[in-house]
Amino acid sequence: MAVLDLFSLTDKVVVVTGASSGLGVSFAQAFAEAGADLVLGARRVERLQETAASVESTGRRALAVETDIADPVACQALVDAAVEKFGRVDVLVNNAGIGTAVPATRETPEQFREVVDVNLNGSYWMAQACGRVMEPGSSIINISSVLGLTTAGLPQAAYSASKAAIIGLTRDLAQQWGTRKGIRVNAIAPGFFTSEMTDSYPPGYLDAQQPRILLGRTGDGHELAATAVWLASPAGGYVTGQTIAVDGGITAT
Repeated sequence: MAVLDLFSLTDKVVVVTGASSGLGVSFAQAFAEAGADLVLGARRVERLQETAASVESTGRRALAVETDIADPVACQALVDAAVEKFGRVDVLVNNAGIGTAVPATRETPEQFREVVDVNLNGSYWMAQACGRVMEPGSSIINISSVLGLTTAGLPQAAYSASKAAIIGLTRDLAQQWGTRKGIRVNAIAPGFFTSEMTDSYPPGYLDAQQPRILLGRTGDGHELAATAVWLASPAGGYVTGQTIAVDGGITAT
């Protein structure tokens, strides 16, 4: 097999959560270009349909399902819809997430729990539902953050804690499901990429972070999506239990 063929995902079925905007759209487009059919989950159905249309413009099939990943029943319904439509699930990209920037002494229990319920619990419910139906050779990619590995000058206790927890979740699921199920589980820890979340940052915040980025720029969504395609494809077939920082070098400083 030629080396480029190892990156092909032709006719694979990929579930992407948080696919209504930002990096979720980049993931969906990249997997479609790699030959996969997409099952797209998010709360904003109208935006989700736009992502589905983008996938279909590549000649691949897409299914959009309104999904709140904080609800385990909704997660199972998304996977059930995928199996009903396409017969299986080969890849899960656990991308959906939310964040806050509330000082720790003022953050309410409700605010903290909401972030953890989506970012950590939701990722687990999705992995659990997919793990029940995935065949050997399947792949789960959890989206953590460099804020699970370092700090970045904003009060983000809930977000950082949830993203650090995803790294631990990734290791454990890789251990549980590697030998027994043949499912690889990895995480990506993105640095600063333009998204709805970065749009909400205080004025000047990203500029102030530039000295920490060895490459001197924010990331492009295609760079992150390409990493996910690699991890999901046969090219990443001997990688599991790992957290890959795609951060321009922030965690190296």
